[in-house]
Amino acid sequence: MGIFGKKDEPETKTAEVAVVKEAKPGRINTKSVTSAIVKPRITEKAALLSDNNVYTFEIQKGASKFDVRDAIKALYNVTPTKVHIVNKQPRHSMSRSRGRDMMEHGLRKAYVYLKKGDRIELV
Repeated sequence: MGIFGKKDEPETKTAEVAVVKEAKPGRINTKSVTSAIVKPRITEKAALLSDNNVYTFEIQKGASKFDVRDAIKALYNVTPTKVHIVNKQPRHSMSRSRGRDMMEHGLRKAYVYLKKGDRIELV
């Protein structure tokens, strides 16, 4: 005596398909693990740090430490012990020769620390 009748056939369970959401502005692309890293940062300071197993990378704006860790594992097959992220703010200055406002773009970089014996070949 119910309002809703019983179904004679049992429901078959369908396999659920994982849907990847589109990336929001300011977030990294969730489709690829390696999209967190833009490029390795090769400077004099980075070369000195690489002697101590610390490597520097430019990363996406919305990337977290965990995204960088997973990208390093996927790209270079090494596991970082820790990751530090630094935001470099954009800088405005006046050009001496032309008197115009010059802008140095900001970026986000990650310092990736590896255990003794692990190496990353960047060049």
